[in-house]
Amino acid sequence: MAERNSTGLLMMLEPSPAMAMSLPVEVREKLAELELELSEGDITQKGYEKKRAKLLAPYIPPIQGVEPSLQKENRIQMSQAAPPGSKHNKSRATNTRDERFRSDLHTEAVHAALAKYKERKMPMPSKRRSVLVQSSVEACTPPDTSSASEDEGSLRRAGRMVSSTPYQNHPAPNVEHWFNRVIQGSSTSSSASSTSSHPGGSVHAAAAVLADLMAYTQIDNHPAPPDVTGLLEHSLHADRDRPPVASVKVVPRGYNHSSVMETADGVPVNSRVSSKIQQLLNTLKRPKRPSLREFFIDDFEELVDVQQPDPNQPKAEGNQMSPLAGEPLGVVTNWPPSLLASLQRWGITQPRSPCLTALDNAGKPVYTLTYGKLWTRSQKLAFTLLNKLSTRNEPLLLPGDRVALVFPNSDPVMFMVAFYGCLLAELIPVPIEVPLTRKDAGSQQIGFLLGSCGVTLALTTDACQKGLPKAQTGEVVTFKGWPRLLWFVTDGKHVVKPPKDWHPTIREANNEIAYIEYKTSKEGSTMGITVSHPAMLAHCHALTQACGYTEAETICNVLDFKRDAGLWHGVLTSVMTRMHVISIPYSLMKVNPLSWIHKVHTYKARVAVVKSRDMHWSLLAQRDQRDISLSSLRMLIVTDGANPWSISSCDAFLNVFQARGLRPEVICPCASSAEGMTVAIRRPPESGVPPPGKAVLSMSGLSHSVIRVDTEEKLSVLTVQDVGQVMPGALVCVVRVEGTPYLCQTDEVGEICVSSGSTGVAYYGLPGMTKNTFQTIPVRASGGPISGRPFTRTSLLGFVGPDNLVFIVGRMDGLMTVCGRRHNADDVVATALAVEPMKFVYRGRIAVFSVSVLHDERIVVVAEQRPDASEEGSFQWMSRVLQAIDSIHQVGVYCLALVPANTMPKAPLGGIHISETKQRFLEGALHPCNVLMCPHSCVTNLPKPRQKQPEVGPASMIVGNLVAGKRIAQACGRDVAQLEDNDQFLYMQDVLQWRAQATPDHPLFLVLNAKGTVSSTASCLQLQKRAERVAMALIEKGRLNPGDHVALVYPPGIDLIATFYGCLYAGCVPVTVRPPHPQNLATTLPTVKMIVEVSKSVCILTTQAIMKLLKSKEAAAAVDVKSWPMVLDTDDLPRTKRLQIYKPPTPEMLAYLDFSVSTMGILAGVKMSHAATSALCRSIKLQCELYPSRQIAICLDPYCGLGFALWCLSSVYSGHQSILVPPLELDSNVSLWLSAVSQYKVRITFCSYSVMEMCTKGLGTQTETLRLRNINLSCVRTCMVVAEERPRITLTQSFSKIFKDLGLSPRAVSTTFGCRVNMAVCLQGTSGPDPTTVYLDMRALRHERVRMVERGSPHSLSLMESGKILPGVKVVIANTETKGPLGDSHLGEVWVSSPHNATGYYTVYGEDALHADHFNTKLSFGDTQTVWARTGYLGFLRRTELTDASGERHDALYVVGSLDETLELRGMRYHPIDIETSVIRSHKSITECAVFTWTNLLVVVVELSGSEQEALDLVPLVTNVVLEDHYLIVGVVVVVDPGVIPINSRGEKQRMHLRDGFLADQLDPIYVAYNM
Repeated sequence: MAERNSTGLLMMLEPSPAMAMSLPVEVREKLAELELELSEGDITQKGYEKKRAKLLAPYIPPIQGVEPSLQKENRIQMSQAAPPGSKHNKSRATNTRDERFRSDLHTEAVHAALAKYKERKMPMPSKRRSVLVQSSVEACTPPDTSSASEDEGSLRRAGRMVSSTPYQNHPAPNVEHWFNRVIQGSSTSSSASSTSSHPGGSVHAAAAVLADLMAYTQIDNHPAPPDVTGLLEHSLHADRDRPPVASVKVVPRGYNHSSVMETADGVPVNSRVSSKIQQLLNTLKRPKRPSLREFFIDDFEELVDVQQPDPNQPKAEGNQMSPLAGEPLGVVTNWPPSLLASLQRWGITQPRSPCLTALDNAGKPVYTLTYGKLWTRSQKLAFTLLNKLSTRNEPLLLPGDRVALVFPNSDPVMFMVAFYGCLLAELIPVPIEVPLTRKDAGSQQIGFLLGSCGVTLALTTDACQKGLPKAQTGEVVTFKGWPRLLWFVTDGKHVVKPPKDWHPTIREANNEIAYIEYKTSKEGSTMGITVSHPAMLAHCHALTQACGYTEAETICNVLDFKRDAGLWHGVLTSVMTRMHVISIPYSLMKVNPLSWIHKVHTYKARVAVVKSRDMHWSLLAQRDQRDISLSSLRMLIVTDGANPWSISSCDAFLNVFQARGLRPEVICPCASSAEGMTVAIRRPPESGVPPPGKAVLSMSGLSHSVIRVDTEEKLSVLTVQDVGQVMPGALVCVVRVEGTPYLCQTDEVGEICVSSGSTGVAYYGLPGMTKNTFQTIPVRASGGPISGRPFTRTSLLGFVGPDNLVFIVGRMDGLMTVCGRRHNADDVVATALAVEPMKFVYRGRIAVFSVSVLHDERIVVVAEQRPDASEEGSFQWMSRVLQAIDSIHQVGVYCLALVPANTMPKAPLGGIHISETKQRFLEGALHPCNVLMCPHSCVTNLPKPRQKQPEVGPASMIVGNLVAGKRIAQACGRDVAQLEDNDQFLYMQDVLQWRAQATPDHPLFLVLNAKGTVSSTASCLQLQKRAERVAMALIEKGRLNPGDHVALVYPPGIDLIATFYGCLYAGCVPVTVRPPHPQNLATTLPTVKMIVEVSKSVCILTTQAIMKLLKSKEAAAAVDVKSWPMVLDTDDLPRTKRLQIYKPPTPEMLAYLDFSVSTMGILAGVKMSHAATSALCRSIKLQCELYPSRQIAICLDPYCGLGFALWCLSSVYSGHQSILVPPLELDSNVSLWLSAVSQYKVRITFCSYSVMEMCTKGLGTQTETLRLRNINLSCVRTCMVVAEERPRITLTQSFSKIFKDLGLSPRAVSTTFGCRVNMAVCLQGTSGPDPTTVYLDMRALRHERVRMVERGSPHSLSLMESGKILPGVKVVIANTETKGPLGDSHLGEVWVSSPHNATGYYTVYGEDALHADHFNTKLSFGDTQTVWARTGYLGFLRRTELTDASGERHDALYVVGSLDETLELRGMRYHPIDIETSVIRSHKSITECAVFTWTNLLVVVVELSGSEQEALDLVPLVTNVVLEDHYLIVGVVVVVDPGVIPINSRGEKQRMHLRDGFLADQLDPIYVAYNM
């Protein structure tokens, strides 16, 4: 019953034809107005429904038995839920079609083209709920099937969600709907990405979609896509300090088999993510366009594709055209010598004759300006401007000065007076739009124009001046980019009557400038076109003759009277021939689109000047008008007749209004441009001209600039109408668009050029561009000029057809040249509009433009999405638009974006501001709500994938280098000096014992807490005593034997150091482990467990607090707590009797194990012998000149690598005092480390990149405060960053720059380099030359070559030396494959040989053989005896001009990056950091970025710091920058919150962790875009 009622209601809401007729006129008018508002997008669908229901409410009879209030509610609800087939929807659909771009033929073509495509599924982007500002299912909660990621992330943002009607009345689709969503939407999108079954949709439809999806996704047995990235197998995970992502491969509870799969390398993959990627791969399998044939070599190696012309493309075959002359300008005896003479004549002889009638917003005439009034008021204004405005007794204006005219579109009278007043005063008017806000689209460019014209005064009306934004002083604000202006109000009370004896000088038209008209170029820049007095006069003369204007005719002007045809017909020519203009303001047209037709009828106007838009609008509202007649019209001038799509408006208008007296021959399209003014116009019928013509042209031919009347492909055609004959007195020709202006052949499309006395003269202040445009000399094929006089380029593209009729097919502004073919933006818009159904976007709001990416233009389509459009519906529509454009135009769309309603920048009088839209797109300020990128299909000029050449053998390489005079890339640090007093000790425990006896009270360590106070200290003797107690506990309590492994789980501090030496004293092997984070046990504890297990530790030493934590309930949830080995706490150990220290039998015995997680997520432990440990300490001591009297500050993690060596070993060996600053303390006090350095006047300090970044970001703005706290860094000689990566030069430079103010020397900051096989290869040290920086060509680097370039070169990469090679260390650069040595400045793997190399990996898997060559490998040629360790890093050695301490030339080592991390794409080797740097640079809101590959697709993850509405702006920018800089196509762009990209303790990105998190769908992304 409820259903029946509702349908009844619906039918009642839709007025029947009879009832529609019985509605009062004003209601019908209001309905028409609403229709128009909706079609133009000035009102939302919801608002439309609401207002419409309100208007119709009084005329719909009440329903029996239903309470009126309910009825009202129901009515509104039902009108929203109208089923798609309802009559209501049908009527809307027909009315909202934008007839301007409509052609039935074209629509059919599009449908046929789309039918060719099978419904190929494309992966839908995933959105987080909060980004879906407009979704029809936001507020509903699924019935107990919510996806796994409904976590705090989604809840946190729930506050911003927009709620909408729940599903109460539609129980059936409910479950289906949510089920559907769970399958198809990625769970990261919080299940709102696919809203497939709408309220009102049938269950069958939902089931069908579901079945289709099930068939497509095959969840149970979906094979994972092959992983082609060649990763190592056991990617064991690391801990991290940033927000949790599972660190160990554990499948989260509650995951069933359908949602998690494993790839070949054991990564858990969420089927939703992988199925989307599979879908993406499927879309990419489609055959590409024929590949392009050859490539040119850019510089010496870069292969960029150059477009070769297709041999089969159509070519022009006609004869060369001959210039076409218009009829001569008629000579009239009483023709006035200038326009002002004409004004004077009519002002004196016909003072009562009406000149201009202005209308208000209701369409009522407000004021009629007579010729007498125009003459006297213009004189008054001229006198006032010249005589009454002065500054310091100097007149403000002199003849020839430029004056801005700022008048609203609704006030033509004041504008006309001001315009003629300026001409009489010999000033040059510059009419511009009224700026409404400081940020109007294009307003800044108009400011530049005013500035370049030297405008200081703006004329305006009182009302307009009051409406302008004001500063606090009450003056009009200075708009962005504008010069300072004086605003003068031209209303009556401000102007003065001139004295009797004052008369303006009226000269004959001389060559002075009359006025400047502004024009916006394709790029958005605004130019001023100067029109001289003779040109203005000649143009009026030509228009009068062509249009057959006669005195006292009435003309209806719907256009903007400030520029273009509105100014030429409605302000200038009308005065020349004493016509009466009825000016229809834009605001009235918006309220009543029929107003101009009413005025034509009322005033019996003979001529109307309109745009096709005005004709189209009037069609929307015409059905309610019966009593109008257009029989008085002899000319209906269509001023945008140059737009080929205006023909449909003309035809539709004629069809409807022919019955109202409109004659077909009255419609007169014309072609004009700002530079050439009116070029051609169809003459009125009485002038005996040939009949109008139409041409149906092949779009494919047009894209090659050739005219082919379409025969074969019925699909892609363009129907154009002629724009009449050439203007009187003009000579017209068509020239080639690019290069030398050769005349075109008769069947070729080119740019129309015109030579006549009535064109613009120049671009004001731009002589270069002026010469190009206004002084073109067209030449014949032979090379000779066609005429002695210069031509003006009109920027109109067209040809001359039969009967000498001019045809226009587009404009230069809308031209997009893609792959050598030309496409017109309007044609692409028309194709997009022909894709049904149109319920997702507004018809009048589509912008098409091209952006330049990778040496070619790429097409971008931006449309406004209706607020009620569903996410999935819009996505489907977008995919269909892409297919349609691809079929009809044979061109790929690079990006299609939908923006929320009413957010695209508007032009002053309606329409979209294209250049501003493009600007916002490129700046990432468009904020789309839907984006579809298709770089794979439209970027066809990528370089060929690199073919690897067979390697040159190692022997040839050496010979080649010798012949070229290059040395082999080998270098070494200083020889290890003569043994000093403590260097006789080979064992660290002996050194400590000796120090405890020799200098018992010498302080070795001092630990600071967050407050900056000393929390603990240790002298030599104290450390020795504590170590002995630990050793005793291990032997007696732990019953451990020499050689047993012991895990030390301590926070950074003295305990860690004491227990380390305690283990050495007892003969045990210590393993330092970072303690688990109490707030984050789930992700940090498994790593602790893994290290304990892998290292085969038989005992754990720790503090009481950590011991409790390891065995707590929380810990039990993360790991098996029962399987921990013995745990001893060392908090209160008893004093011991004298201990017999263990003496290892040989120095080659294992001293300790060093475990660390690589950035690839691989846990690797290395073995350090006693000999290597003491050799490492000796090298550091010599390099940094460390002595007992020295103090050094260390802010590093003490658990592995060089950080551990500096924290625990170095002080004991060298005897210097170490000030230890635990990095975690910086979280609560960022300045702690720098304060300590300053307080203790430290000369040498060590830190990590993460510490340096914290200081740079946290203290960057506080240097003044630090100075006031007396922090002084001038004591620092060397500040070294401990790292296992390429130096981060940008960060170190920022750090130096920021803290320069606190006395930090710019030479102080340097980096170190170490790796798993050798903790310390390079360290800047205290002596020796400063680190050098070189600039490399990034493109050569991809090809594994080193090519030096100048600083600032394009594609350059700055690389800093990684510090000086340590004493005793030898380095060679070897070829990764042949293992032969390489020459100086050649890229290869860094191999290292030194006494402190680690002796091997320590793994639980017993795969030592696999990695044996990492630690002992030999060169295949040359020095084949030395044993080297392979670092796994790419780099090169370069001999510099500098000398080191020994007087030798200095060899610098440059580390480029880890070999494991590189991405092999398109046969080239990429370093992720290079791609990430480019991406971070692309938008201010990207704070961090990480890239990885998945099934050959490049995945880019970016952290967004701005608002979530910026998320979709990043997708095109990221895609652009990676294409431009790296010639790679991004497959997937993932936008996440700050802090999601995992970072390890050294500040390195854990990209593999991130990859695993992405595949397991654990990132909770804001948006995931799958680039087609």
